[in-house]
Amino acid sequence: MSKVVLHVTLSLDGFMAGPDISVEHPMGRGGLRLHDWILNTPADGVDSAVTREVSDSTGAVVLGRRTFDVGVGVWRDTPFPVPCLVLTHHALGPRTMRSGTFTFVTDGLRSALRQAKSAADGKDVALMGADTAQQAIGAGLVDEINLQIAPVLLGDGRRLFEHLGPERLELERTRVLTSPHVTHLRFRVPRTPSADGTPPGP
Repeated sequence: MSKVVLHVTLSLDGFMAGPDISVEHPMGRGGLRLHDWILNTPADGVDSAVTREVSDSTGAVVLGRRTFDVGVGVWRDTPFPVPCLVLTHHALGPRTMRSGTFTFVTDGLRSALRQAKSAADGKDVALMGADTAQQAIGAGLVDEINLQIAPVLLGDGRRLFEHLGPERLELERTRVLTSPHVTHLRFRVPRTPSADGTPPGP
């Protein structure tokens, strides 16, 4: 069964991108530093293994429209070679790229996740973008959070863990890996059963 997984790199002070995110600076000013662990050559063995694991386990992606707008010019493709569902308020036809297709979804996050799970064929559905991640965490729709903590203080930018609502959420840490460039943390997110005892779902 497909899991909904958030993969994201944060600075030590909690930013997933620098300030002034734009087409010219998709990671914000200074934010590309967060991905040194991916871009570093030669790559560390631990970092390479995590990168392969994420790529191999991802069967579909759900991302926000802003993430699409600032990222597609850099990717020149889908971010993973899988179907990608873009949350948007304005209907657009599918956009076929070399490695997959962007499908634009106008009826909300739960609909996008249902479509993504169907397309993922049992693999994980990855989330991209702060707004999308915050909506999914706040709605109790995330199964796993895979954090990379970079040893840098950005000082300003886009935070991940805000606008989540007042409820406290206890996580189960399931893995810690380290390299000279980043600390990899994985957490399982407990799903709160509904009144009839069934787990919530998209």
